Amino acid sequence: MAGVSIATVSRVLNGDPVVKPETKLAVEKAIKTAGYHPNRVAQRLRSSYKSGRLIGLVIPDIRNPYYIDVIRGIEESAYANGSAVLIGNFSQDPEKEKMYINILKSESVDGFIIAPHHGHDKYVEDLIEQTHAVVCIDRGLANCSTDVVKSDNERGAFNAVEHLIKLGHKRIAHITGNLSIPTTHERIAGYIAALRKYDLPVDETLIRGRASDFQSGIDITAQLLDLPEPPGAIFTANNLLTLGSLEKIHERGVSIPDQIAIVGFDDMYWAASLNPALTAVRQHGFEIGKRAIELLYQRIEDPSRPAANIIINTDLMVRRSCGFKPGTP
Repeated sequence: MAGVSIATVSRVLNGDPVVKPETKLAVEKAIKTAGYHPNRVAQRLRSSYKSGRLIGLVIPDIRNPYYIDVIRGIEESAYANGSAVLIGNFSQDPEKEKMYINILKSESVDGFIIAPHHGHDKYVEDLIEQTHAVVCIDRGLANCSTDVVKSDNERGAFNAVEHLIKLGHKRIAHITGNLSIPTTHERIAGYIAALRKYDLPVDETLIRGRASDFQSGIDITAQLLDLPEPPGAIFTANNLLTLGSLEKIHERGVSIPDQIAIVGFDDMYWAASLNPALTAVRQHGFEIGKRAIELLYQRIEDPSRPAANIIINTDLMVRRSCGFKPGTP
């Protein structure tokens, strides 16, 4: 249509300054008339350049504000490096996870960042066996050596429960997440380690979990409040469980922190605005996302390098819901 070679069209599309202005105008007019858009998959297959990469991101629950922070860290770093991110949210459904992984494979993404459904996630293991570049976030795999970036879940849980113990709480319940997820067990381990350090009994009736969602927080808090001897404090395993637990506590008219204290794992932007303000373990989701894509670029460049396991520290944000009073040690 423009009366030029394919190579000249390519030069125009890539902004090559050697193209004559009149030739550039002719090509741009033809592009507009034809409604042409470059094929990114074909470009990536033909190019060895770092720019133009496409990253596949697969996460379990986009409703969770923690994952929004992770996505921001990944997307901002990708954009700064001339890459784009395709996101699949599988809502803790393994069949949906499989679908998104297959779609991203068909799109010829350059690498995957994935929060596996559980520690024996066959779909992620297959990706690694097929030599795709993969970085796991939030949770690793039991049977595969791969790059992982996650929070120090055990230490974060330990610090939260230890803080409650130091405030005088002895009967502390833990609302866990989904037991198929490795992070759930790491947080349970931190909870138990804190109790044992202070010679407090580990009461299995106070460790309860189902799913890592809002409704589970409501239902399990109701169970705990209905016990003959309810707990004096609750430690929740993520922000959705925390919100569910808070809803049930308020519905029952139980006063926080006078009648029950609560500490959550995940410090969200709304935590300080609650009444009373929520004590919570802060994860650095943005940093986790940023480190994950850095590892992915390294894996793409050097597929044979040893797997890296990056643990990001957490912070305990002490506010009023745990019973802490400003001005005290």
